[in-house]
Amino acid sequence: MSALPEEKPIAPENLLEVRDLARTFDVSRPWLNRVLEGAPRQTLKAVDGVSFSIARGETLALVGESGCGKSTIARLICGLYAPTRGEVIFDGHDMAKVRSRADMLAFRRRFQMIFQDPYASLNPRWRVGKIIAEPLRQHGLAQTEDEMRARVASLLEDVRLSAQDAEKFPHEFSGGQRQRISIARALSSKPEFLVCDEPTSALDVSVQAQILNLMKDLQREHGLTYLFISHNLAVVSHIANRVGVMYLGRLVEIAPTRTLFTRPLHPYTQMLASAIPDITMSGKARTPVAGEVPNPLDPPSGCAFHPRCPHANERCKAERPEPLPFDGAEVACHAVHERRIPLHAI
Repeated sequence: MSALPEEKPIAPENLLEVRDLARTFDVSRPWLNRVLEGAPRQTLKAVDGVSFSIARGETLALVGESGCGKSTIARLICGLYAPTRGEVIFDGHDMAKVRSRADMLAFRRRFQMIFQDPYASLNPRWRVGKIIAEPLRQHGLAQTEDEMRARVASLLEDVRLSAQDAEKFPHEFSGGQRQRISIARALSSKPEFLVCDEPTSALDVSVQAQILNLMKDLQREHGLTYLFISHNLAVVSHIANRVGVMYLGRLVEIAPTRTLFTRPLHPYTQMLASAIPDITMSGKARTPVAGEVPNPLDPPSGCAFHPRCPHANERCKAERPEPLPFDGAEVACHAVHERRIPLHAI
């Protein structure tokens, strides 16, 4: 278990702070099967001691392979899961200590979530106007039906759709248009913070670019703060101010976007960056992401990446590295801090 981070006052520019966040799931077989087979309980550490902060108006992206814990963090922040350990602090308030329903609703209005699949996240039986208006009703943000219709029309125009689209059903729209509707619904409660869980991964590449440009425009217009979840480094390079790279439930590197792309530190980050298609055909040497992600029910000792790392030594196999500052970034890697990785590779 990693040590709790040092207590420090919340910086006023930080809208969100996550401290030593962890979530463990019990994935054991049914009780009778365990008794008959003599099998022990099994637990899965989906998130294991993750800490980061997001400043107001900033976009932090979390990237990594499937199963690394990105979406679990998103659900922990939004309150869909309760943390096993750690704190989620929003605007100076520990969300675990918000008890009353009224206070929780007030906070929930201030942050919303955009889901991955626009086909599954919209009620097919409701017209678009009702879908977007539902948060307005829940939070009492519109006093009359006329006010509600005007707000819905304004939101549709904000996401580059027509006010007349309020009378249509979700099945009448393309995937990119449905994601625009999801964004309009998320914006209807006038939030400050949006958790975007792979919002473009189900869309065509050309549509992805449109949605990313729209989200950047909306961020400028509404002063939004984003947590952007993705498995694609090429996507986050266009929207994020900082990027955190996750591997098997832990953050292995976090750095400003330009720094991370021009000088990735962690060997895993280097492999992910090398896997991005080289459309300039520069002839740069490429290192494909080698090996398989270990079984999360039985993770390796020490650094979880050491079975796939070309720079691992005995210390890496025995001692788990903690995220430490290194030349403008934070990286959890013994090889980096001991400078066992050649500088030209960094």
